[in-house]
Amino acid sequence: MSKTKSTYFCQNCGAQSAKWIGKCPSCNEWNTYVEEIINKKEEEKFTWRDRKNQQNYTPVPQKLAEIADNENERNSTEDIELDRVLGGGLVIGSLILLGGEPGIGKSTLLLQVALQVKNQRVLYVSGEESGSQIKLRAERIKQSNTDFYIITETNTQKIFQHAKELKPQLVIIDSIQTIFTDSIESTPGSVSQIRECAAEMQRYAKENGVSVLLVGHITKDGSIAGPKVLEHIVDVVLQFEGDHNYLYRILRTLKNRFGSTNEIGLYEMNSNGLKVVDNPSQLLLTDRSDEMSGISIASTMEGLRPMMAEIQALVSNAVYGTAQRSATGFDVRRLHMLLAVLEKRAGYKIAMKDVFLNIAGGFKLIDPAMDLAVIASIMSSYEDQAISYKYAFAGEVGLSGEVRSVTRVEQRIAEAQKLGFEKIFISSYALKGIQQKYTIQIVPVSKVYELLKLLF
Repeated sequence: MSKTKSTYFCQNCGAQSAKWIGKCPSCNEWNTYVEEIINKKEEEKFTWRDRKNQQNYTPVPQKLAEIADNENERNSTEDIELDRVLGGGLVIGSLILLGGEPGIGKSTLLLQVALQVKNQRVLYVSGEESGSQIKLRAERIKQSNTDFYIITETNTQKIFQHAKELKPQLVIIDSIQTIFTDSIESTPGSVSQIRECAAEMQRYAKENGVSVLLVGHITKDGSIAGPKVLEHIVDVVLQFEGDHNYLYRILRTLKNRFGSTNEIGLYEMNSNGLKVVDNPSQLLLTDRSDEMSGISIASTMEGLRPMMAEIQALVSNAVYGTAQRSATGFDVRRLHMLLAVLEKRAGYKIAMKDVFLNIAGGFKLIDPAMDLAVIASIMSSYEDQAISYKYAFAGEVGLSGEVRSVTRVEQRIAEAQKLGFEKIFISSYALKGIQQKYTIQIVPVSKVYELLKLLF
C-alpha cells in the first residue's frame, strides 16, 4: 500500500511546513506556500542495479589510504572553454547543473557538446522540444555524432529504463523542471518534484559512473528555480549569462567539487551555434586610429584569466540641476565612491556634473583593479584630453585617495605587454611583488593626484 502525505512547500526557497502560512519564515516572501501531495510508492520503486546484486551490496568503512584515486577519470567534452571551467573535463559519475536565462544558449551549448564528444555514447533527454526541433538545431550547428541518441520523455522511471538498455556515458536532461517521478504526486516543476528527481539523478550517476548534465531554469531575480537543496545535491553549478543585445556569452562556475570556481569560459553566438573565444581582450577593445577623450584601458581579471577592457566615460554639465550618475557594466555605487574621492582628495568639482560610464562589449565586470582606469577615463572626459590607447591601468583606489595593490599583477602586466601596450600604471606597493622583467614600461603611482599629474 502506498503512503499518502500532504505538505506545504514554499515555491521560492523550498521551505516545508505542515500547514499553510502566509509569510515564509525562511525567505520572508508572502503567499508562496502551495500544497503538494507526496505519495511514496514502495512496491514500484525503481532500482538502478540488479535486485540480486543490490541485496548483496553493503558499504563498509574504508581507510583513506585504501580508497582508489579517481581524480584522473575525466572525459573531455572537446570544448576548450567548458573543459577549463569544469577543471579539465567531465568527471565520471558527476552531476552538473547549467542555469541561464531563456534563449541565452543553454540547449545549444549542451547540444554542441553532445555532438562533438568522442568515444562516448550520449543520451539527450528533452522535455521541452521534439526530436525534429533538436534535429533542426543540430543541422544548423553542422556537427554529427554516430553515438548520439535523442528521447523525448519526462518520466524518470522510463528514462532510467532506456538508459539501462542503452548504457550511455553521458546523459543530458533538458530540463530538470520538466521531468517528474511517479513516487511524488505533484506537478512537474514543483519543489518536491525537482528535489526528488535531482536525488534520483544523483544516485543514477554515482552508481553507474555516468556523467549527467542538467539544464535548470532561473527565476526573475536571476537565481536557479527550485529549492536551494538542488544546488547542494549537484556536484557542479554553472551559470550561462550574457546580454541578448550582444553576441558574447560567459560561462561561470558557481560551485565545483572537482576544480576551481575562478575559471570562466567565453563564447560568441553566431548562426552556426556557439564559437569559442580564444582572445577575449580583442573583443573588449575597440579598433581605432584616432585618440578620443574619456577612454582608458583597464587590465582586469575574470576568474583566473587576464583581459583588457575598454572603459568609456562622459562628463557633462547637469542640465536639470540634479547631477545624474549612470553606469553600464560597472557597479554604480562604486562609481559614486570614486567620484567622491576625486572631489575630496583630488580637488575636482564634479558634484554638478553628469557622469556616464560604460564598459565596451556589453560585459559586466566587478574587478576592483578597474578603479584606476575608471578615474582616468572620467578625468579624461572632464579635461577633454585624450589618453594614449597604448596606456593600461591596474589599481584599486581607496577612500583616502591611495592606489592599492591588486592580485595577480604580473599576469595583468604580461597581458598588456602581449597586446602591445607601451605603459601600464600600477600601485607603487605592487612593485615588490614583481619578480620578472618586462619590456613594457611600468609606471608606479601611490596617490590619485599623482596619476592625474602624469596624465594631464
